[in-house]
Amino acid sequence: MTNANSLHPNPQAPTALNPKPNDIIPPKSIHTIKHGNKHVLRVVSINVNGLRASEKKGLFDFIIKSDADVICMQETRLTHEQWTDKFKPVGYHTHLFPAERAGYAGVAIYSKLPFVPTDGLGFEIADTQGRFSCGRFDLSEWGLDTPVHIASLYLPSGSSGDDAQARKDEFLEKYKTILKRWRDDNKSIIICGDYNIVHKRIDIKNWPGNQKASGCLPHERAWLDHIYDELGYVDTFRVVRDDSDIYSWWSNRGQARAKNVGWRIDYHVCSPDWMARTLGAWVYRDAWYSDHAPVVVDYVIG
Repeated sequence: MTNANSLHPNPQAPTALNPKPNDIIPPKSIHTIKHGNKHVLRVVSINVNGLRASEKKGLFDFIIKSDADVICMQETRLTHEQWTDKFKPVGYHTHLFPAERAGYAGVAIYSKLPFVPTDGLGFEIADTQGRFSCGRFDLSEWGLDTPVHIASLYLPSGSSGDDAQARKDEFLEKYKTILKRWRDDNKSIIICGDYNIVHKRIDIKNWPGNQKASGCLPHERAWLDHIYDELGYVDTFRVVRDDSDIYSWWSNRGQARAKNVGWRIDYHVCSPDWMARTLGAWVYRDAWYSDHAPVVVDYVIG
């Protein structure tokens, strides 16, 4: 039996979810056939809510099955000493940027393609808490003359109180300046991650009840407006998906997941050169590895 998020669906198998065609994640080979000799870059973003816990739930089976070229993880909660070989699948280039505090935050990049990593954003909360790592990819053999940067971002949550929200707002202000500099430099970049902010009403089930909740505050959503509308970044998921009730995070309370009372807070935020390359986007819910679901986006290159 398959469901709406199967990576290799059986079209004759019954399903209780009655998926729309764009809910089913196809094998990359379908794109390759359709687009001739062009390359397809599959990028996945997932907040793993502890890599040790998600590994026990089968995360690495999903990574292999997904045929993803690059996987950006957030909230790994591992030190380098704890990041043993069982967390490094054969055939993948891997990089971990942990927080200084053990068992907290941290990001990682796993890739079939070689890359050169750079950690941090140059300010304290990003760098001491392991909240940003970026891989520089040479895809000249794929027909790209300039380097491609793919980053994993774990933006702070403000839900624990006023002090946490103040730290989040400080991060947003400093990060906004960096995002502008990257656009001024015409940097080709895909910034995957848990932004801990919904953008529009379509991105959250309970819009009226969360107007005063961190992650749905007007000034946070206005920050995303600025990133997209003024700086020119693109939410590539929404380039190809305009449907509602598709989320990437659910509370562990009140059967939120079963009732699909969710928030879309995990994004691929891309420089504008990635807009026309976007082929498809999905949220994988065939299995659960954390309170977040993997967000899968395919890009065509060449």
